[in-house]
Amino acid sequence: MRTFTKETQDELTPELALNLLKDGNERFVNNIKAHRNLLQQVNETSAGQFPFAAILSCIDSRTSAELIFDQGLGDILSIRIAGNILNDDILGSMELACKIAGSKLIVVLGHTNCGAIIGACNNIVLGNITGLLNKIKPAIELETETKTDRNEKNESFLRNVTVNNVFITVKKVKEQSPILREMEQTGEIKIIGGLYDVDTGQVTFFE
Repeated sequence: MRTFTKETQDELTPELALNLLKDGNERFVNNIKAHRNLLQQVNETSAGQFPFAAILSCIDSRTSAELIFDQGLGDILSIRIAGNILNDDILGSMELACKIAGSKLIVVLGHTNCGAIIGACNNIVLGNITGLLNKIKPAIELETETKTDRNEKNESFLRNVTVNNVFITVKKVKEQSPILREMEQTGEIKIIGGLYDVDTGQVTFFE
């Protein structure tokens, strides 16, 4: 599988970019890797990169976007932070990914059994972690379905909070970046969410 060039990147639509991720995740789940010569890709990307997607995911060691989507060097831009939350620098990175580097797709990718989500649900207060977890609290408040056992032992509650957190972040991206909002409105890019299951390796996209 060859590295993307300016020409092949330009030919992609946001829908085709999403299909590339879906196909890659299917290969990952089925333990089938696309054939790549990584050293060749090092050479092909030495003068520039033409990634087709930007993925905002958690720092969790189980959620490497390049692996779970079976992508090579130069294919995707990976933005990682605990709880896949949003801040100005991450938003700027997304704008750089799409407006400057030409990516066609932004995916906010949450995952099951997320330590940041669990920490926020358990009201952990510890150093700078406190401020980070506070950014997840709106996702907890939005979860009104669960009346009792609103803690880490309730898998349904945790999943609902995790999904809420993804949707909140997607909404914030569109609200806080006029650049990305306009690009999506004109069909240049798509901004969507997704959920990675650490038990199965499967990604569910929220389109």
